[in-house]
Amino acid sequence: MTPGARVASAIEILDAVLAGDPAEKQLTTWARSNRYAGSKDRVAVRDLVFEALRCKQSFSVWGGEQTGRAILTGLFRAQGLDPQDVFTGEGYAPKPLSEEELAEGHAPQGHDALDVPEWLAPQLQADLGEDFAPVLTLLQSRAPVFLRVNLQATTRDAAIAALAAEEIVAEAHDLSPSALLVTKNPRRVQNSKVFAEGYVELQDAASQFVTDQIPLKNGARVLDYCAGGGGKSLALAARMPKGAVSLFAHDISHLRMRDIPVRAERAGVEVKVLETVEVAQNAPYDVVVCDVPCSGSGAWRRAPEGKWALTQERLDELTSIQAEILAKTKEYVSKGGVLAFLTCSLLRAENEAQVEAFLAANSDWRCMSQERLTPLAGGDGFFVAILKRA
Repeated sequence: MTPGARVASAIEILDAVLAGDPAEKQLTTWARSNRYAGSKDRVAVRDLVFEALRCKQSFSVWGGEQTGRAILTGLFRAQGLDPQDVFTGEGYAPKPLSEEELAEGHAPQGHDALDVPEWLAPQLQADLGEDFAPVLTLLQSRAPVFLRVNLQATTRDAAIAALAAEEIVAEAHDLSPSALLVTKNPRRVQNSKVFAEGYVELQDAASQFVTDQIPLKNGARVLDYCAGGGGKSLALAARMPKGAVSLFAHDISHLRMRDIPVRAERAGVEVKVLETVEVAQNAPYDVVVCDVPCSGSGAWRRAPEGKWALTQERLDELTSIQAEILAKTKEYVSKGGVLAFLTCSLLRAENEAQVEAFLAANSDWRCMSQERLTPLAGGDGFFVAILKRA
């Protein structure tokens, strides 16, 4: 595909996303309908679509309106390039820009320039303080690729060397003793021997950091209550000698947990997947980990659609769900046990405020520690609070 054809495809996909379809669904549909597109073409189109979604508002201002065509026009203008070099109408390139399109658009200002929803900007500004603009600027860029080294199976230096042998360059990252930042050929990781043999897993460095804060001891029974794909279960297992802790995973969506058995086998650990009715039956647990549903604001680089889909009503709904999960899961914690409350949110309402409300309602609990990371630390935005039962 020519550069122009790639842009035309990205415009088509963006128009469908703007109409309400998920980006991943549209990218899959496009790839199936365009078998001639090679792997490099698919990667290039995907990158265009996600860059456009991360910077949808600023690119729309640059382009003059919120359509796929205008947003891609804005993408080029934001980079100091002339979109007319691509919008030629030749071959499969987008048709040339009209006089009206050439006259439209200007440099974005204020919140538009930072690609932050107008209604949410005051709240984020209050919560982030002087980090507001730097964090929002970072969220406009592509997220780095991090790996978690399975320290039960290898060392960080050995993993770096093994990756290098497959032309994947990675370096240690200081957010976690197990974290690696991939600086070259990140897309080769999942097809690598190092990955297939369970020496590394894809996991954000900040996600590794918050998992590192969860206290573990030999013989502990650990429940990963909102387990999703099981990344934190595997990270917890890798911190202890094999078999030293009993790990249980649960998620309201069994579909999200479908890969846990395969991932656990690859890592050489055991994770028991629980149905909802089995969670209480297996209680109590020494540690309950709740990586609760949230706005995802700390991970908007990876999932930019969430930034534009979030509303105040949905945020209120999420904070209610979070409080309900805390109220429910505290009953599963043994006396003297720990409840680890995690989010990938930058918002105080989903983080510190939830902890304060929980402690106010539960006098037999105390907060041992809490920390909020922003993308300025290198990874995604994350929050962790370690709550201990008397």
